[in-house]
Amino acid sequence: AAMVQKYQSPVRVYKHPFELIMAAYERRFPTCPLIPMFVASDTVNEYKSEDEAIHVIERRCKLDIDAPRLLKKIAGVDYVYFVQKNSLNRRERTLHIEAYNETFSNRVIINEHCSYTVHPDNEDWTCFEQSASLDIKSFFGFESTVEKIAMKQYTSNIKKGKEIIEYYLKQLEEEGITFVPRWTPPVACKSESSTCHPRRPVSPAINIPESATKEGLSSKEILNTSSSPSEPTAGTPDDKLDADYIKRYLGDLTPMQESCLIRLRQWLQETHKGKIPKDEHILRFLRARDFNIDKAREILCQSLTWRKQHQVDFILDTWNPPQVLQDYYAGGWHHHDKDGRPLYVLRLGQMDTKGLVRALGEEALLRYVLSINEEGLRRCEENTKVFGRPISSWTCLVDLEGLNMRHLWRPGVKALLRIIEVVEANYPETLGRLLILRAPRVFPVLWTLVSPFIDDNTRKKFLIYAGNDYQGPGGLLDYIDKEIIPDFLGGECMCEVPEGGLVPKSLYRTAEELENEDIKLWTETIYQSASVFKGAPHEVLIQIVDASSVITWDFDVCKGDIVFNIFHSKRAPQPPKKDSLGAHSITSPGGNNVQLIDKVWQLGRDYSMVESPLICKEGESVQGSHVTRWPGFYILQWKFHSMPACATTNLPRVDDVLASLQVSSHKCKVMYYTEVIGSEDFRGSMTSLESSHSGFSQLSAATTSSSQSHSSSMISR
Repeated sequence: AAMVQKYQSPVRVYKHPFELIMAAYERRFPTCPLIPMFVASDTVNEYKSEDEAIHVIERRCKLDIDAPRLLKKIAGVDYVYFVQKNSLNRRERTLHIEAYNETFSNRVIINEHCSYTVHPDNEDWTCFEQSASLDIKSFFGFESTVEKIAMKQYTSNIKKGKEIIEYYLKQLEEEGITFVPRWTPPVACKSESSTCHPRRPVSPAINIPESATKEGLSSKEILNTSSSPSEPTAGTPDDKLDADYIKRYLGDLTPMQESCLIRLRQWLQETHKGKIPKDEHILRFLRARDFNIDKAREILCQSLTWRKQHQVDFILDTWNPPQVLQDYYAGGWHHHDKDGRPLYVLRLGQMDTKGLVRALGEEALLRYVLSINEEGLRRCEENTKVFGRPISSWTCLVDLEGLNMRHLWRPGVKALLRIIEVVEANYPETLGRLLILRAPRVFPVLWTLVSPFIDDNTRKKFLIYAGNDYQGPGGLLDYIDKEIIPDFLGGECMCEVPEGGLVPKSLYRTAEELENEDIKLWTETIYQSASVFKGAPHEVLIQIVDASSVITWDFDVCKGDIVFNIFHSKRAPQPPKKDSLGAHSITSPGGNNVQLIDKVWQLGRDYSMVESPLICKEGESVQGSHVTRWPGFYILQWKFHSMPACATTNLPRVDDVLASLQVSSHKCKVMYYTEVIGSEDFRGSMTSLESSHSGFSQLSAATTSSSQSHSSSMISR
């Protein structure tokens, strides 16, 4: 069972013109002292165009791979041969490099593609990118060993690539070569030739302020921080990540970690049009799953759906915490710790958890905790800018002074556990450190109750101090500056956090009252969910009176693969019969299921298809619209998509095969929202959809999809 390993690099920007980089690159051949394993290379094939604009050279490279002697013995080789084909286009100023292995090519398939191109915003800079795939079919039973060796060698070479170019650039400079002229056509100028004035000054696409480039900001960041939204954001091509940006905003990642981030982000761009979380947030999910891209993708998709369902993106702007919380919830943000992480102070011992749960219910408390986490994300971003280095988590200081048996009240503990669960699932890797102060004797009991629910990575970040130990060596001062230690801990800093205290019983509410409120809070969502079964699609009826209206839709496939259709019918379908067997409406807690199209209706006679069917895979988000041509009844249909026998998905996973064997896989879930807009209002409809209704993620940089064809469903592979 072979596993294909893939690698995709960020964009590396060299602040030198293409021609100079080429001069440096050429010096790597035939051998290079900086790559000891690169023993020799011979030219096998060479082609030059007459005008010398095109130069293709194919080399056979001999590598001495650093592998255990035993393995070399078993394999029966000392050296590994690669074929490398370089295609240089001096007119376009591009170099494309393709490489593959010749040795063991029937057992191991290695493909690599690299390119050097001109930076889109500055023609005196050069971009470098590389991608590769490794597929080990068989290797005398040593497949995993070979995979490890190959990955290790490969990643160490990625790191070297940049050093090598810089080494030869320096060498050129020492020889007095700092400029290599661009290619010019050899013939006399013809008036129609576009390359007639190769020396004409070209103004860069965007004027990058001098000061910024000096500080080493990449042009991408300058563009992203541009104040006016109407400016076109050019930046790195296709919204790719560049290496300098990663280092500055996301931290030191290994090449494979960078690759995982780039590939997951690419997948999101293809499937979640317009709702891509920020890079640092994608990275948190990858970290939470040790950079296993499939697992990270799964939890991230669940979290995106959850955010959308509960309108989490709008919490900070639209939700005002009830007064009881503002008065009695003893927690708040307080400056930052020594590492620049935002600091959250919680005086849990002073807080009447029982009273809060009784007066507010679990939902309002959960919602409040979510708003605190959203604020935390915002503060991390802020601090990353202020401190000039990536800060992606916060520190939490919990003061247990005053903790008593009241805090062990079961519903309170249950509420706490549920809140921890929701936070762990949707804000992974955000807790940088947890300082627990003044822990009383009852604490070990509480701790044994709660700790099993907290994952190991997080538990390692906990520091617990009993009594006044926090004032001693190894205490609070190691983590927080003296000037900001709060007054209630004996510091000199006024801390604005409310003092808590008992919630008056007059504010308690009955379970019924809370129940009604809870429901209101939780279903404050414009999305509806539906279940789709094999043989039982979900259908929604839309009646159109004005012939040229626009039906818009926006849905997420939460589970399974479905086919989306839109039909038109002149006559109204019968309202769904609730028959005793419940064949038509299979009600389940997971959403409704309604069929409208009568079994006796014939496609083409009673109703017609107005859009071609769209297959949507699990985890995808689709937005689209249809301009109606006739009045009458339109039916949107989500239908179970059965996998053909040998479906080739881009990511064949064992899970898919297993899932198709389970009965539960005959159920799909969809979360949808539809709206009809008059055609004259449609011009800005995507923008209106974004602003007023759709739960498009605010986590995303605003990637809108406004330019739509007349009838289209936005989904891309």
